[in-house]
Amino acid sequence: MSDKKSFVLRLDADMYKLLEKWAADEFRSVNGQLEWIIRQQLIQSGRWKEQPPKEKPPKKKGPA
Repeated sequence: MSDKKSFVLRLDADMYKLLEKWAADEFRSVNGQLEWIIRQQLIQSGRWKEQPPKEKPPKKKGPA
């Protein structure tokens, strides 16, 4: 997720207050909470495939 896109999102004030409280409970920003919620739903629906861990470069072998 190196490239992030910005967009406007309009929410009902009551919904935002609930999201704000939930985010605080999880020690996240509202933006971070929304990203987490969306990612969880994408994973649950099978639309987001977790990316495999980045491969580490092979260790250099010393003289034999």
